[in-house]
Amino acid sequence: MKRILCAAALVLALGTAAEAKVVRLEIVGKQPYGSFAAGAYERWDGRVVGELALDEAGIPDLDKAGRNAAGKVEYGARIILFLPVDPAAGNGALLVDVPNRGKAYAHALYNSPRALPMASGNLDAGTGFLEDRGYRVAEVYWELGQGADLPSFTDAEGRRRFVEGVGFAIVRDAADFLAHAAGDAADTPNPLAGGVSRTLAVGKSQDGRFLKTFLLHGFNRAEGRRVFDGMHVFVSGAGLLPILRSGLGPGSSADGAPNFADPEFPGVHDGRLTVGAIVAAAEARGEVPPKAMLLNSTVDYASLRASLGRTGASGTADLALPGNVRMYDVAGASHVTVLKAEPCTLPPGRLDWAPVARATLQRLDGWVARNEPPPETRLMPLEPATGDPAVLQPPKALPDAVVQVPRRDADGNPLGGVRLPDIAVPLGIHGLQNAPLSTFTCSLVGAYRPFARTAGGGGPPSLTERYRNQADYVNRVRAAAREAAAQGFLLPEDAAIVVNAAAETPIFDAQTPSAPPR
Repeated sequence: MKRILCAAALVLALGTAAEAKVVRLEIVGKQPYGSFAAGAYERWDGRVVGELALDEAGIPDLDKAGRNAAGKVEYGARIILFLPVDPAAGNGALLVDVPNRGKAYAHALYNSPRALPMASGNLDAGTGFLEDRGYRVAEVYWELGQGADLPSFTDAEGRRRFVEGVGFAIVRDAADFLAHAAGDAADTPNPLAGGVSRTLAVGKSQDGRFLKTFLLHGFNRAEGRRVFDGMHVFVSGAGLLPILRSGLGPGSSADGAPNFADPEFPGVHDGRLTVGAIVAAAEARGEVPPKAMLLNSTVDYASLRASLGRTGASGTADLALPGNVRMYDVAGASHVTVLKAEPCTLPPGRLDWAPVARATLQRLDGWVARNEPPPETRLMPLEPATGDPAVLQPPKALPDAVVQVPRRDADGNPLGGVRLPDIAVPLGIHGLQNAPLSTFTCSLVGAYRPFARTAGGGGPPSLTERYRNQADYVNRVRAAAREAAAQGFLLPEDAAIVVNAAAETPIFDAQTPSAPPR
């Protein structure tokens, strides 16, 4: 009987979010999106309106905000849906993207063509990967000044303040509504009703930190059930998102982050740093945490203190990851991939790691849907970078923290991690720092330095010293692509594209004889 009472108390505690919900779905436009392997898709644009009880757990100052006629605090937020025209089509997965500073990211992450990275905010279909695979995609806007209408109040000094923590409730309530509700309070049908068997969240950079903070503070529960069954977290470094506060606007408290120009920026690295600590907090509340994959780029270690997400706030030893988490370092990758970067001194990093995003999303979905084992964690070996001016050092608030960076081979490329053919069979050095580091963009795009084509001039071996001829280079790329695919980090169709690109890219001058066989 005691166990039954304890279980009932736990259910009651977890069900306190039951009064937080979407009450109105407003669709303002629909348009054809394209024809894909899973069938025709449409884009739906609209808005969700939700209500929160005054005692909503974990949102500071909510009780000070204005109330509607029902005595609840109301919010509104923009949403964009990408849906199969045939409700019976699709793979059953709802992918909820958390926009970054008002810019959607899912299609840029997963649908970017090789060597033509799609920028955040691009809603074009690109390669059509997500739609070909049958994902339903929801862009849920949450941020002050970026598509979300947040509740506000007047403080003691007469200033208007916005309850920014409601951003977590927006994503929670919208995701739960789309996955489980038949319709809203006015009987407007939910267009996803009956088509969702599992819900995945994706967030990059700022919004990877959003998802970690979301999980830490108990927002992954709604109506007594788990909201996200899986989380795909990209380049979030180590840290959280400081929006559990009331800001003055007009911009979001989440807009900034520690960087070389402002290394002491508060609210990011002064809480739990490791995913293990975050999962432990969720489990202590009786939650079953989502299956999660965290991906880091090489540049994240030098510019975003990513090593603290492995070691915590002291020492250099990696802390154990929970069983529901996998972590992957993409060797040679930049935090963001662009074709041009002004006013950066060096050419930006050029490693196309969208194939890793696609492959790991498929493995995450298989892990959630069918409990298929994903690839084991794969990390780069690290070394301390204490005092290195090209590395963002720990904040003063963490006196025992040691920032580390990936170890590199004789050529200058990082060791270990997930190794795409571009890094396993290199044409240059990937994942270098760019300048000026005081410009945030330059510290995130990284840099690429090509190898010399012919011998002479010092430095790493030239292309003619590395590869006998074009066929030798392409054959090595082919072998590396097979290995990456076998490890689960490259889909067969992407492996074919990588090999094709190698065959189409002449690496020797027409007049340059290839090196003799070695």
